[in-house]
Amino acid sequence: MQNTLQILFREIPPSDAIEAEIHKRVGKLEKVCGDIVSCLVSVEQDAKHKHQGKLYKVRVDVTVPGSELVVDGHRTMNEDAYVAVRDSFEAATRQLEEFVQRRRGDVKTHAA
Repeated sequence: MQNTLQILFREIPPSDAIEAEIHKRVGKLEKVCGDIVSCLVSVEQDAKHKHQGKLYKVRVDVTVPGSELVVDGHRTMNEDAYVAVRDSFEAATRQLEEFVQRRRGDVKTHAA
């Protein structure tokens, strides 16, 4: 990665274990696309869902040359922070793989 990784914790205290998991997942993202410019990961606890318990949201913003890929935390909410991190990074990996395929020209485009 050309720049630094930023990890933000909102509404929860910072956790070394979650940070270590995020660093591991970002390393896997770098294997998919080696020219990631920056990565911002936001971990927050959503207290709005009182009947479901406290849910964790993990938002991943990955900046690559010419584009920014965003995984919104609302789609990957979970009661377990590690599961929310896993699901968000799996979605980011899929988006990054599709971006790399489009950039290489592996995806066919149809003429209008």
